[in-house]
Amino acid sequence: MKQWASLPLRVGLGIIFIAHGLQKAFGMFSGPGIEGFSKMLAGLGFMPSIFWAYLVAYIELIGGVFLILGILTRLTSGLLFIIMATAVLKVHLGKGFFLSSGGYEYSLFIALASLSLTILGGGKLSIIKKL
Repeated sequence: MKQWASLPLRVGLGIIFIAHGLQKAFGMFSGPGIEGFSKMLAGLGFMPSIFWAYLVAYIELIGGVFLILGILTRLTSGLLFIIMATAVLKVHLGKGFFLSSGGYEYSLFIALASLSLTILGGGKLSIIKKL
């Protein structure tokens, strides 16, 4: 049964990352868009911020699609884990645990779910099963 366990995890995370990627890349769903996201990253010390903004936004957007389809699941979820672990450490850690105060609980959960997919892989219903 563990080979099937990754399917709901892949689809759920994929939807979340697509939505957040659309916010960052295109400003959809009340998101900041690339310019706003780039300014936020610059404030955190990521330079050149526009490079990091495009990289993160499109890894989230394309990575979400890849997760849903099961394409390069381990690589994709590993990259998404790095992004989310960085968000925990650089954005949310100083704000406490709870999401209601901007804390890290949500980002930590998404990071750990991404790490789980890195370990599990795509499962039986992935397009590329071995990667």
